[in-house]
Amino acid sequence: MPVARKKKRKKSTRPKTCKFCEDAIKHIDFKDVETLRKYQTEKGKIHPRRATGTCPNHQKMLAVAIKRARELSLVL
Repeated sequence: MPVARKKKRKKSTRPKTCKFCEDAIKHIDFKDVETLRKYQTEKGKIHPRRATGTCPNHQKMLAVAIKRARELSLVL
């Protein structure tokens, strides 16, 4: 006896684009605290690429900038 299965609906979402690539930013400054806070949670964890839509190169630069800003106590 076959079992009826529900079909999963695919969410129609637009592809995320990297904000830094759109603005042609080549370097992310660790002293730009307002920009860095947008990519962190309230507890200070870095948001993943799938959530923010940044490209791999800019995500790596962003992570390094956040870590440097943490050492200088600019962000959590």
